[in-house]
Amino acid sequence: MSHPCLSCGACCAHFRIAFHWSETDPSLGGTVPVELTEKLDPHRVGMRGTQSPPMRCVALVGEIGKAAHCGIHPIKPSVCREVEPSWEFGRHSPQCDKGRIAHGLRPLTPGDWIDPPGSNHAPLPKSA
Repeated sequence: MSHPCLSCGACCAHFRIAFHWSETDPSLGGTVPVELTEKLDPHRVGMRGTQSPPMRCVALVGEIGKAAHCGIHPIKPSVCREVEPSWEFGRHSPQCDKGRIAHGLRPLTPGDWIDPPGSNHAPLPKSA
Protein backbone atom coordinates (compact mmCIF):
# COMPACT_ATOMS: atom_id res chain seq x y z
CA MET A 1 0.00 0.00 0.00
CA SER A 2 1.31 3.44 -0.87
CA HIS A 3 0.92 5.97 1.95
CA PRO A 4 -1.78 8.51 0.94
CA CYS A 5 0.47 11.42 1.96
CA LEU A 6 2.88 10.50 -0.84
CA SER A 7 0.24 11.48 -3.38
CA CYS A 8 -1.09 14.47 -1.45
CA GLY A 9 1.04 17.31 -0.03
CA ALA A 10 -2.07 19.43 0.60
CA CYS A 11 -1.31 20.27 4.24
CA CYS A 12 2.14 21.52 3.19
CA ALA A 13 0.49 23.94 0.79
CA HIS A 14 -2.40 25.09 2.95
CA PHE A 15 -1.27 25.74 6.53
CA ARG A 16 1.20 28.18 8.06
CA ILE A 17 4.04 26.11 9.49
CA ALA A 18 5.23 27.97 12.58
CA PHE A 19 7.31 26.59 15.46
CA HIS A 20 9.83 27.55 18.13
CA TRP A 21 13.19 28.76 16.77
CA SER A 22 15.06 26.18 18.89
CA GLU A 23 14.06 23.50 16.35
CA THR A 24 16.59 25.11 13.99
CA ASP A 25 19.46 25.25 16.49
CA PRO A 26 21.67 22.12 16.40
CA SER A 27 23.22 22.98 19.77
CA LEU A 28 19.73 22.65 21.30
CA GLY A 29 18.87 19.46 19.42
CA GLY A 30 17.15 21.25 16.55
CA THR A 31 17.20 19.62 13.12
CA VAL A 32 15.22 21.90 10.81
CA PRO A 33 17.57 23.74 8.43
CA VAL A 34 17.47 27.41 9.47
CA GLU A 35 17.86 28.50 5.83
CA LEU A 36 14.42 27.02 5.10
CA THR A 37 12.78 29.25 7.72
CA GLU A 38 11.99 32.90 8.31
CA LYS A 39 11.61 34.75 11.61
CA LEU A 40 8.02 35.44 12.67
CA ASP A 41 8.59 36.93 16.11
CA PRO A 42 11.18 36.64 18.91
CA HIS A 43 10.09 33.07 19.69
CA ARG A 44 8.87 31.55 16.44
CA VAL A 45 10.05 30.86 12.94
CA GLY A 46 8.02 29.60 10.00
CA MET A 47 8.83 27.44 7.02
CA ARG A 48 9.45 29.65 4.01
CA GLY A 49 6.50 29.76 1.66
CA THR A 50 3.83 29.28 4.32
CA GLN A 51 3.34 32.84 5.55
CA SER A 52 0.95 34.15 2.89
CA PRO A 53 -1.01 32.88 -0.11
CA PRO A 54 -0.27 31.13 -2.29
CA MET A 55 1.12 28.88 0.42
CA ARG A 56 3.59 26.13 -0.35
CA CYS A 57 6.27 24.97 2.05
CA VAL A 58 9.75 25.30 0.60
CA ALA A 59 10.42 21.67 1.64
CA LEU A 60 7.48 20.27 -0.35
CA VAL A 61 8.64 18.29 -3.37
CA GLY A 62 6.37 17.27 -6.23
CA GLU A 63 2.86 17.97 -7.43
CA ILE A 64 0.02 18.32 -4.93
CA GLY A 65 -2.53 15.55 -5.33
CA LYS A 66 -0.33 13.52 -7.68
CA ALA A 67 3.07 12.72 -6.17
CA ALA A 68 4.29 14.90 -3.32
CA HIS A 69 6.47 14.46 -0.27
CA CYS A 70 8.41 16.39 2.35
CA GLY A 71 11.99 16.90 1.22
CA ILE A 72 13.14 17.01 4.87
CA HIS A 73 10.75 14.37 6.23
CA PRO A 74 13.10 12.78 8.79
CA ILE A 75 13.93 16.21 10.28
CA LYS A 76 10.66 18.08 9.71
CA PRO A 77 9.31 20.50 12.36
CA SER A 78 7.33 19.23 15.34
CA VAL A 79 4.11 20.85 14.08
CA CYS A 80 4.36 18.79 10.90
CA ARG A 81 4.88 15.59 12.87
CA GLU A 82 1.74 16.39 14.87
CA VAL A 83 -0.58 16.49 11.86
CA GLU A 84 -2.08 13.04 11.37
CA PRO A 85 -3.62 11.92 8.12
CA SER A 86 -7.32 11.20 8.62
CA TRP A 87 -7.95 7.66 9.79
CA GLU A 88 -4.33 6.47 9.67
CA PHE A 89 -4.54 5.68 13.38
CA GLY A 90 -8.30 5.15 13.50
CA ARG A 91 -9.03 8.85 14.13
CA HIS A 92 -10.48 11.62 12.01
CA SER A 93 -8.18 14.60 11.36
CA PRO A 94 -9.99 17.86 10.58
CA GLN A 95 -6.64 19.45 9.58
CA CYS A 96 -5.99 16.76 6.99
CA ASP A 97 -9.51 17.09 5.57
CA LYS A 98 -9.29 20.90 5.44
CA GLY A 99 -6.01 20.84 3.52
CA ARG A 100 -7.20 18.17 1.08
CA ILE A 101 -10.53 19.90 0.40
CA ALA A 102 -8.76 23.23 -0.21
CA HIS A 103 -6.82 21.53 -3.02
CA GLY A 104 -9.80 19.74 -4.55
CA LEU A 105 -8.96 16.35 -3.03
CA ARG A 106 -11.52 14.19 -1.29
CA PRO A 107 -11.04 13.60 2.44
CA LEU A 108 -9.43 10.30 3.40
CA THR A 109 -11.65 7.53 4.74
CA PRO A 110 -10.91 4.45 6.85
CA GLY A 111 -11.01 2.47 3.60
CA ASP A 112 -7.92 4.32 2.35
CA TRP A 113 -5.91 2.43 4.99
CA ILE A 114 -6.97 -1.09 4.08
CA ASP A 115 -4.33 -3.00 2.16
CA PRO A 116 -5.31 -4.77 -1.05
CA PRO A 117 -5.65 -8.57 -0.96
CA GLY A 118 -2.31 -10.39 -1.06
CA SER A 119 -0.35 -7.60 0.64
CA ASN A 120 1.90 -8.27 3.62
CA HIS A 121 0.33 -5.56 5.81
CA ALA A 122 -2.44 -6.17 8.30
CA PRO A 123 -5.39 -3.79 7.90
CA LEU A 124 -6.10 -1.34 10.70
CA PRO A 125 -8.88 -2.33 13.09
CA LYS A 126 -12.20 -0.72 12.30
CA SER A 127 -13.03 2.25 14.50
CA ALA A 128 -16.11 2.08 16.70
